[in-house]
Amino acid sequence: MRPSPRTGWLLVLLSAALQILSFPSPGLYFLSWIALAPLFVVLIDRRYAPTLIRCVLLAYLSGIVWYAGTCYWIFHVMHSYGNLASPIAAGILVLFCLYLALYHAAFGLLLGLATRRRLFANARALLLAPFLWVAIELARAHITSFPWDLLGYAQVNNLPLTRLATFTGVYGLSFAIALVNSVLALGFLLPRDRRMLVAFTGILGAIALESGSLVPYPEPHPDHVAALVQENLPILEADWTPTFYDLTIAQLVQLSGQGATTAAQRSANPVLIVWPESPAPFFTSDQKFQRWLSALSQDSHAYVIAGSLGVGAKVGAKSEMFNSAQLVLPDGKWGPRYDKIHLVPFGEFVPFRNLLAFAQSLTHDIGEFSRGNERNVLHVDGHGAGTFICYESIFPDEVLRFVRNGAELFVNISNDGWFGESGAPGQHLNMARMRAIENGRWLLRATNTGITASISPLGQLVATAPRRTRTALEAPYSFETGTTFYTQHGDWFAGACAIISILALFSAAFSGRAPRRQ
Repeated sequence: MRPSPRTGWLLVLLSAALQILSFPSPGLYFLSWIALAPLFVVLIDRRYAPTLIRCVLLAYLSGIVWYAGTCYWIFHVMHSYGNLASPIAAGILVLFCLYLALYHAAFGLLLGLATRRRLFANARALLLAPFLWVAIELARAHITSFPWDLLGYAQVNNLPLTRLATFTGVYGLSFAIALVNSVLALGFLLPRDRRMLVAFTGILGAIALESGSLVPYPEPHPDHVAALVQENLPILEADWTPTFYDLTIAQLVQLSGQGATTAAQRSANPVLIVWPESPAPFFTSDQKFQRWLSALSQDSHAYVIAGSLGVGAKVGAKSEMFNSAQLVLPDGKWGPRYDKIHLVPFGEFVPFRNLLAFAQSLTHDIGEFSRGNERNVLHVDGHGAGTFICYESIFPDEVLRFVRNGAELFVNISNDGWFGESGAPGQHLNMARMRAIENGRWLLRATNTGITASISPLGQLVATAPRRTRTALEAPYSFETGTTFYTQHGDWFAGACAIISILALFSAAFSGRAPRRQ
């Protein structure tokens, strides 16, 4: 393909398509090693992007397509559960993509600026690209609070490479992938006599790193067993009548008891039963709900962590409502609960409520949740269990705080039924797996409709339940006491990439303009 401004548009679309395919579904993870190379080539070679504005627009288009192809499930949520008309739901998805793609545009702007200065002229800007990419990912995580499908998650199945995450977090994997893509891009930008050697080196590096996904996991040796209940309840039940409520909770308690009995046969240690984040009206103040869970814990001699609607102090005429995980002890007494801190915009609260009245239907049935104020650890058999809820699993810097507060086990409860049959449940699972890897903890993940799983500290799926079934998964696990470098120091690596990027751009600004010809 002959370099020209017109072919530049095709290359950024190719880059976006490769990024989309690198994540579930279809989850062609190996494509991540080449997905960014076309974008890097276009942004650096002025035959494709003769002006800085063209760099920004090309990167912006890549971002729009990437988010539309990855987060298309937002339309389903808004249309099916927000009761919004199809054109309005589609419009919200478009606005979402236009907004988040600004981060891709920022990457294009900064890389385009760098390549137009003498210090990073021509292909030397590729030295800066991996640092800039990670810095932009960090900004997306903290400014927009939507670090969904960071590049590093595409290699969650790569056992040797994910060892890096125990030091750098997922951002280290993003850096490694971007670095390989930079080498591949360099192969296309160098003079013809050196092009093949560098491109071949990049391809060999990608193959060598991707081969890590073929390395088998070592056999885990867990010493506890939990029963993870997958409720498979409809997201929106038309009428939770007393009869339907009693029937549903009776079935769940019976299923939990059977799961606990089987789990007890596999381990001499106390059993843990986990109920997911649920669409059911399981209020912690409901005496009927309290009696059912107390009876379950006593009959099973088990600890229970149940997704529930936590009721707090009254604010005016209404009580505060929390998205909670309630602990019940084996003697039937109710222990502490964890109230979700990081709420989902438009799902659990409506930002700028007075301006965005259309979005209130999303929280109409349950009202707005209040934010919890403490990452307290629930104690199971004398051990700390850090329990985070749904969306919180995508924030690495927040999950690690549970370990700092004494968590020896992770429990993640979620309701991924909102996502329908999209690739989002698989994407969400992979992000949760990375939290286990980063912190060296077992993760028990109980969901309403799937994917329910027991995950080892290496990120291995030790046990999984089929989606869209009501079941109690026997989930082996252990309590871990070690602390990883990442847990201790957090996102130091991503912060370092941001600082290096700023210093490099500052230095480039004083290095004079680069020659116009590539």
